[in-house]
Amino acid sequence: MDQLTHINEKGQAVMVDVSEKAETKRYARATGRIRVSEAVIRAVTEGTAPKGDVLATARIAGIMAAKKTPELIPLCHPLLLTKVSVDFEICPEGHEIRCTGEVSLTGKTGVEMEALTAVSVALLTVYDMCKAMDKTMEITDIRLEEKSGGKSGTFMRQ
Repeated sequence: MDQLTHINEKGQAVMVDVSEKAETKRYARATGRIRVSEAVIRAVTEGTAPKGDVLATARIAGIMAAKKTPELIPLCHPLLLTKVSVDFEICPEGHEIRCTGEVSLTGKTGVEMEALTAVSVALLTVYDMCKAMDKTMEITDIRLEEKSGGKSGTFMRQ
């Protein structure tokens, strides 16, 4: 790419004009994880965390965050998302909770930022709900795993 799409010829930040782009099915999947103590794993698994059902709350937070991405990330387009899912895998042996966010729509711009935002906020919610039990939790490895649709085509992390 010869130039940055969010910068005009004067070096000023701009929202990309997508009016001439074709509508295509767009999809993105992002992942991340939070390293936690054994006590947090146990509380999340047993449903005994002081603030309630950690993963149910984090799932709703992640879905809501995906929908609010243009309010959080400058220059993101408001999108009519048709699917947002946030799922978790508890990995007791590694003392971590893994999160996957998937977002799709039919539109003129991609949904990578929405998937990344969903995962980020879901994991932040896990942290918030469990910080009384473990202040050493570490959110890590938030990344795009896959995207499809649009002019740039398909991306799959190897």
